[in-house]
Amino acid sequence: MKIFRIYTTWLQFSRALQIIRVLTKHAFREWFYRTKMGKRRLRRHPKAQLDVRTTPERVRLTIEELGPTYIKFGQILADRPDIISERFRIELKKLQSKAIPIDDDTAVKLIEDELNDSIDNVFAYFDHRCLAAASIGQVYQGRLHTGEEVIVKIQRPHIISKIKLDIYLMHFVAKQLVKNYPDLVAINVLGFISEFQDKIMKELDYTVEASNIKRFEFMFKNDPTVHIPAVHMEYSTRKLLIMEKIVGITPDNIQRLKTEGYDLHQVAVNGANALLKMILEEGFFHGDPHPGNLFVLPNNVVGFIDFGMVGVLRPREMSFLAQFCMGFVRRDTRAIASSLLTLCDVKFFDQTEDMEFQIDQILKQYGHLTIEEIDFSKVMQDCINLVVLFQLKIPSGIFMLAKSLATLQKFAGNLDPDIALTPIVLPYAKKLVLTRFSPRKVAASIYDTAMDYVNLVNTLPSTVNEILYKIKEGTMHHQVHIDEKNPVTRVLRNIGYRMVSAILIIGVFVGSSILIVNTPERPYGKFALYMSSCIIVFLLLKALFARKK
Repeated sequence: MKIFRIYTTWLQFSRALQIIRVLTKHAFREWFYRTKMGKRRLRRHPKAQLDVRTTPERVRLTIEELGPTYIKFGQILADRPDIISERFRIELKKLQSKAIPIDDDTAVKLIEDELNDSIDNVFAYFDHRCLAAASIGQVYQGRLHTGEEVIVKIQRPHIISKIKLDIYLMHFVAKQLVKNYPDLVAINVLGFISEFQDKIMKELDYTVEASNIKRFEFMFKNDPTVHIPAVHMEYSTRKLLIMEKIVGITPDNIQRLKTEGYDLHQVAVNGANALLKMILEEGFFHGDPHPGNLFVLPNNVVGFIDFGMVGVLRPREMSFLAQFCMGFVRRDTRAIASSLLTLCDVKFFDQTEDMEFQIDQILKQYGHLTIEEIDFSKVMQDCINLVVLFQLKIPSGIFMLAKSLATLQKFAGNLDPDIALTPIVLPYAKKLVLTRFSPRKVAASIYDTAMDYVNLVNTLPSTVNEILYKIKEGTMHHQVHIDEKNPVTRVLRNIGYRMVSAILIIGVFVGSSILIVNTPERPYGKFALYMSSCIIVFLLLKALFARKK
């Protein structure tokens, strides 16, 4: 056990040194090219211009060099306007998860270890050449003995321990930062890192992705316009995922789609319907629907891949969507503001009028357009940005939702520049509103509220009697918890220090007086008396002058 602890400590120390080396290198370069010496070097050596970066660019390069954990962390930060500024977000969106592939023989050995069988026994054909490599996994292709073409995704070796180590260091640094800079508590750095840890650990478990695929497969089982790849659960493990290979054209390859006779407008509509069904009907959606994760199949069918990152909407967030859609259709600023406050779980907000005014200004930008012509995703993103300006806390899933809607708008707009997203959104929005505010739902809500009041009436007398009895018997106990960072705690601590100091000084003064009376020949008694007397006089003068001020 001790050897393991020593080994773990050594790994943490060596990784911390590696991180410090990367940070120091990029920080030094950032500083050097701002000095006179650096500027002189730039004038004398034009090639050095290639090493000059803006601060956001330098941050991105640092993150890329730190590895997969920090790349994923940066990608999530890029979608969080409540944490970092726009110029950093724009740069962090350039982060790529591409990585140098591991040796193919090593990857095959890992696959066989997970299968607990040889490649030849499971696959009729297996391509030993890596098809794609990312920061967490590596992808191959093959064909099962049953004749099905499949994609094989294997996790990189030791990636879990590396990421756990990085997250541990992140937590450690974040705790020190919050301790030394209390203002960081406002943006909940520790909470964000914990949330990131939860997300990335789910991505590292391929059984979670397989479960997501099965859920989407069930969702679209009766929809011929959407294709979800089948997953082979009998072969899949936490580190290995085997699923159906989708052969199609990526939606950003417009020229090829036109050449092969696809109906681009219908493809855009099918993709929009698929994502809107996920969001507004199921509250469970693909978290990263960019063109690399989409394929266009024959008959204008849209296929999805890569289900490691998904968004899940809680009941409160679904209520927000229903209220927001209702306010959007009616252009009702009060309803939209109410939906945003519902989202943030705020009942009383003293800046509601200001928020409604700002929302009204957003809607007036589209005053010359019909509701069908307004960009629904843009209005929602603007309103979310507005909430961030008011420093209200937004559930993290909403940022993923806004990103997915923006990606949907871009996907549909690239395929058909004349397409309007709002007419596609409206039927789903109306259905959501009818579902959330149906007579049955309203009646159920009223019934639950009434039952709460009935329970309150039933339990209140006995609760009051218990409290009064405990007060009468003197057995009532109160537990008071004061935060260490609370100003009250600091005042109490200072008072305690002063009292202890006063007791010590008086003790020295009294003790030295006794020593002088009993043993006048010992000099240290007089020295202690003189020193304690000087300190007491100094403190008295300090207290007198402080009162006069």
